[in-house]
Amino acid sequence: MSDKIQIMTDNGTNVEAQAPIIISASRSTDIPAFYAKWFVNRLKAGYVIWYNPFNQQPTYISFKNCKVIVFWTKNPKPLIPFLNELDKRGINYYFQYTLNDYEKERFEPNVPSLASRIGTFKELATLIGKDKVIWRFDPIMLTNEITPRILLTRIWHIGNALKGFTNKLVFSFIDVKAYRKVQNNLIKETKSFTKENLNIAEPSQEQIAEIVEGLAKIREAWTKDGWKISMATCAEEVDLDKYGIEHNRCIDGELMKQIFSSDADLIYYLNYGKLPEKTLFGNESNISLKLVNMKDKGQRKTCGCMTSKDIGMYNTCSHYCVYCYANTSRNVVGANKEKLNDMNESLIPK
Repeated sequence: MSDKIQIMTDNGTNVEAQAPIIISASRSTDIPAFYAKWFVNRLKAGYVIWYNPFNQQPTYISFKNCKVIVFWTKNPKPLIPFLNELDKRGINYYFQYTLNDYEKERFEPNVPSLASRIGTFKELATLIGKDKVIWRFDPIMLTNEITPRILLTRIWHIGNALKGFTNKLVFSFIDVKAYRKVQNNLIKETKSFTKENLNIAEPSQEQIAEIVEGLAKIREAWTKDGWKISMATCAEEVDLDKYGIEHNRCIDGELMKQIFSSDADLIYYLNYGKLPEKTLFGNESNISLKLVNMKDKGQRKTCGCMTSKDIGMYNTCSHYCVYCYANTSRNVVGANKEKLNDMNESLIPK
């Protein structure tokens, strides 16, 4: 849900812009890792331009009404020095922090070392609070060498290092069949897959059961050790309620109500789908208002996220993860990065 407002662009032109309450930064690329300076410059400018990936039409997106930014990242370290810019503007934020261990396989060839990423996770959680940094092991994928047991061992070791620095682990299972570009990249960029054995990346029903049962045992062990961590799946149809594993909402209104409870205007929006209207006597009465369902209809059916506006763009992430659906190839990403200027209105100028 986003109001339309008039804004003035960098060159002095008046245009219509969306003014969303919640901004996603971003499902399409790692803005904290690669575009922190650009993001802060656009925050100060008051807007960004986002191009529709299907028809390349521009949309102006204003920060004027923004109350929350959800960051998605594998390396937030470049953004940490700039978080005070959000604090000064009264903009709330939390992080979806993907922290996998595919180092040996080099499935994420341009991420920092695992030790460095764990260190950054702890630094961020210490700075902003553990409830605002969500650990994602995403996606779960297998090879002839990565069995469910080995995968669970890797999750166990990461979790032991993160103990007490987050409250939640989110995971999903890789979906290879749905994305031709993922199929191509797994074959081209790794030694683990060929055209003939691509199917092994996706866990079978038996392997899913083994992984989930293992995760439940891991959580039980951590709980006994004093770390109460919840687990949830992201955009998965499988029902894991019997294991105490929920369906996640990455853009999560209920979480926002808990961690940003002092922001009365945000809480009002999360309940009623609009910001309160100011009157001479204070805010409008909410007696006649109905609670609204703000599920994001633009996402997959299995996605539980509430509505938000993403400001990222495809083919701009230099982690070069072999399973990524957002990149076509390294060459395309490289060509786009050459166009980047931290003062651009959009990630990729048109």
